[in-house]
Amino acid sequence: MNEIKDIARADRCPGISYTDMLNGDTRRPPDYLFEETTIEMGDEPLSVAPYISEDFARLEREKMWPNVWLFAAREDELPDPGDTVVFDIAGKSFLLIRQKDGGVKAFYNACLHRGRKLRTESGNSVQLRCPFHGFTWRNDGSLKEIPCAWDFKHLEGKDMDLPQARVELWQGFVMLTENHSLPDFKTWLGPAASHYERYDFGNRYTGMWVQKKIPANWKATAEAFMEAWHSITTHPQLLAFLGDANTRYDLIGDHFNRAITPSGVLSPHVKGKNSDYVLEKMNEFSGGADARTNRRFNASEEPAEGYDASDPLGARKILAEAGRKGFAENYGYDYSDASDTEILDNFTYNIFPNFAPWIGFLPTLVYRWLPGDTPDWCIMEIRLLFPTPKGQERPRAVAPTYIPDDEPFAWANDIMGPQLANVFDQDMANLPYVQEGMKSMKDGLMELGHYQDSRVRHFQTTLMKYVNGELPAAK
Repeated sequence: MNEIKDIARADRCPGISYTDMLNGDTRRPPDYLFEETTIEMGDEPLSVAPYISEDFARLEREKMWPNVWLFAAREDELPDPGDTVVFDIAGKSFLLIRQKDGGVKAFYNACLHRGRKLRTESGNSVQLRCPFHGFTWRNDGSLKEIPCAWDFKHLEGKDMDLPQARVELWQGFVMLTENHSLPDFKTWLGPAASHYERYDFGNRYTGMWVQKKIPANWKATAEAFMEAWHSITTHPQLLAFLGDANTRYDLIGDHFNRAITPSGVLSPHVKGKNSDYVLEKMNEFSGGADARTNRRFNASEEPAEGYDASDPLGARKILAEAGRKGFAENYGYDYSDASDTEILDNFTYNIFPNFAPWIGFLPTLVYRWLPGDTPDWCIMEIRLLFPTPKGQERPRAVAPTYIPDDEPFAWANDIMGPQLANVFDQDMANLPYVQEGMKSMKDGLMELGHYQDSRVRHFQTTLMKYVNGELPAAK
């Protein structure tokens, strides 16, 4: 196969790169995984004000949240006509309702009489009847009934349909925006929208879903997952099989960036070990109670002929082949052409502002961060999207599990698996003190790494474009 050369940079981790690993793959990976995109972001420090200021949160509510595409639901949450999802974000509430024709409409969740929320919980709707005075709308948003209509003669002939937000269905995701002038979602996102087509996301279902209140700003929480180099300090147990500092960071347009962190290889920080060690530690992490939710597989069989423990990609090749076989058994599809990277690696794709749907053939993580009513907290949601087994009907999404505020992610070990829950608890052990520490910084400025923190800087640059009125671009 034709090798792709790395972009020469002095700020890369010495040694094998992600592109080197792609060139050593047993199958040709898709071109979009080779594409390396950099934007010069500079090295100026970042202010902590966006994380701790209520004035800044107000600007987000006024200028950013109404003007972006938002992940509001998965289609498997509302498969049947009348199924309704309540989506609350940044002080506003929307009702997403599956229509008889299979489409989805989104209504502002407020009675036009006195403003009472029409629904507070998701579920099936026969109609939308306000619990306060009984004003009633049909599921298509048209007005059905006004009690004591004799007192509302002045509304005769007036449009009393429920106001709608704009909705698009993309890869099984229900995307919503208040701005009816934005480009369609795929155009708004850019080339990354096509990266999902290979993995049949429309036929996936939410098989694990947890929510937890985090005592940190939504941006600080999201940014904790925008780089992998914190693993050496925060997640040392992963270094045996995670190329943390080998991660490649790509910045594409205003609304998309990604980190690709290779798995099945030693961290550059680990010395004196070989691929046997990678296999041993990967199997420890992947087995037992985590076998389903950690998205992995067990490669405990004897290594295949030709395996060389001294080959830095040796374990990776074994694990990828085990994954192809395991996924075929579990889901019934042919994964023989799937590249090693698509079976193994961590594709932390971020869609601005608060949506991180990973790609790949394995069950994929999806993160969503929802801002609190003060800058000091948010809700983090973690989902796993599983392929629907071949020949079966896509299951309905599982209900979300809310982890009590005074409990760690480990409270949900039976849902997430203890190893995966532990990784998130390690992250959460930092975040409350990030929020507190930002308020204690003498100059209120953070000094970021040039490359490994580049996604944070890119994200903040786009955010400031909205706050300053540069985005959304006028047609």
